[in-house]
Amino acid sequence: MTVVPARSAWSAVVRRGEQLTITDLHGNQAVDFLVHDAHDTAVRYSAPDTIQAQGGVFLTTSSVLMSNEHTPLMTVTEDTCGRHDTIGGACSKESNTLRYGHHTWSQHACVDNFLSEGARHGLTARDLVSNINWFMNVPVEKDGTLGIVDGISAPGLRVTLRAETDVLVLVSNCPQINNPCNGFEPTAVEMTITAVGATGTITAVETNGTTGATEATA
Repeated sequence: MTVVPARSAWSAVVRRGEQLTITDLHGNQAVDFLVHDAHDTAVRYSAPDTIQAQGGVFLTTSSVLMSNEHTPLMTVTEDTCGRHDTIGGACSKESNTLRYGHHTWSQHACVDNFLSEGARHGLTARDLVSNINWFMNVPVEKDGTLGIVDGISAPGLRVTLRAETDVLVLVSNCPQINNPCNGFEPTAVEMTITAVGATGTITAVETNGTTGATEATA
C-alpha cells in the first residue's frame, strides 16, 4: 500500500485481475482519477461512454469504467461511500482564476498533478480527458445545474476497482482549497493494489508509485 500525501500525484500499472483500493483516510477528500490501457495509452477512460453504458452519471458498485473504444477498463467491485462524480472535472489554474479570482493563479491544481505524473509515462496535455472524482459530491439539480458541495465520505471509506485489462492509473489527490470538495483542507489517501492468487487468496502488491513496477508480498 502507498499513502499519497495531500495535494500529491500517484500512478501505477494495475494488471488484469488485480484490484485497486482507494481509501479516504481522513474523510471528505476528492481523488481525481484517470485510467489508460497500459499497452496503448490512446485507449483511455471515456466519461460519455461510461455514462451511456450504465445509464447514469454517478459511479458505485458494479459500475464499469469504459474506454473511448467502448471497452471495459475497470469495474467497481466495492464501494462503501455510496456514489462518485463523473462530470465535475479537474481543477486547474485557469478554472480557479475564473471561479475564485486572480489571487488563486499560483495555487497548485489537479491538472498540474496529471501533467507532471503523466509525463513519467510519456503522456502530455493531449492525453488529459474528463476524469472521475472519487468521493466528490456533485449533485445534479432538477434544472440541470451542478454544485460542488460538502462531501458524503468519511474516514476509512473506500472504493475498490478490478482491472479488466492491464491499465495505467493516474491519480491527483486533489489540492483544491476554494470549495468544499476537500473540506477546505486537503488530506492524505491510501492506494492498495491486491491480486487474487491461484489458490484464491488475496495478496498485497507493492508499487513504487511512479513506474508501476510491482512486487508481491505475503
